[in-house]
Amino acid sequence: MTVTLGHCPQADLPHPRRVALVGECMIEMRGLPGALFSQTFGGDTLNAAVYLSRLGAGNGIVADYVTAIGADAFSVAMRQLWRDEGVGDQHVRVIKDALPGLYFIQTDDQGERRFAYWRGEAAARRVFDGPEADDVLRALADYDYVYLSGISLAILTAGGRERLMQALGQARQSGTRIVFDNNYRPHLWPDASSARKAYSDMLRLTDLALITWEDDAALFGYADPEALFGAYARFGVGEVALKRGPASCLIQCPTGRFEVPAEQVRQIVDTTAAGDSFSAAYLACRLQGGEPQQAARWGHTLAAEVVQHPGALIPAAAMPSLNMPVFSSVAEA
Repeated sequence: MTVTLGHCPQADLPHPRRVALVGECMIEMRGLPGALFSQTFGGDTLNAAVYLSRLGAGNGIVADYVTAIGADAFSVAMRQLWRDEGVGDQHVRVIKDALPGLYFIQTDDQGERRFAYWRGEAAARRVFDGPEADDVLRALADYDYVYLSGISLAILTAGGRERLMQALGQARQSGTRIVFDNNYRPHLWPDASSARKAYSDMLRLTDLALITWEDDAALFGYADPEALFGAYARFGVGEVALKRGPASCLIQCPTGRFEVPAEQVRQIVDTTAAGDSFSAAYLACRLQGGEPQQAARWGHTLAAEVVQHPGALIPAAAMPSLNMPVFSSVAEA
């Protein structure tokens, strides 16, 4: 049985749903300049991997992280964090002469965050460079799903990005489904036209797009969600979940258009990883048989909890209780 996101997978799938999440984990520093700070780890796809692993534990979802790290103490510690969270690391490259990227995070009184990055020489930039990457690239076709973001694309060398795109195309031909979270960060690209070209190529390979409205409006200049949905239909994306911060989520999929209201939050502490957690919960629900509307409710519920805590990863004990999906009887043989 080949499961697609156009039809909800059934509860009695004969094997786990294996997801490879491609990207970069960084050293996260939090505090005020010139003062003491706390240190942990984060990154958009790593955040999604952890939340997906938590939500999929015992429910037939296996989340593996695909990246490159150094051989330093920070790299060892972040890899141990992934293992502790149940995130697989068998396709993590170790580049001994490189280090992880680093960022400082500050939040204002409304919980909005500002970042300062040091990532130019990060190991993850070279994950798909050289013959040492061949096995990792081939392994992508062994997964049911590959999840990546616009940041995953932006940090790579030009050659590494091209090799990744080729591998994704080959994996998709063999039945792997591609999930893309746009996460557009202008400072990571040489110019907007380069980013638009890479995103357009990526969207032609995408089965499920998890899109932040402000990012795509800035990159492509869409006037409204209707224009975005029309463009994504022309790219051939089968399912689009349009994230709009505290506003409702809009969904376009083969069964129609839907709007799912967001949850109200009394006090926002930190909006870091709000979109990443939404995406992880949406995908977790879909992989367990939930319909798109229920997946969006999962996304809103988890994101609403995440923004009430500092940092990208909330304590496991703070994870909200999410109702198991009502499984569809429809699957594609």
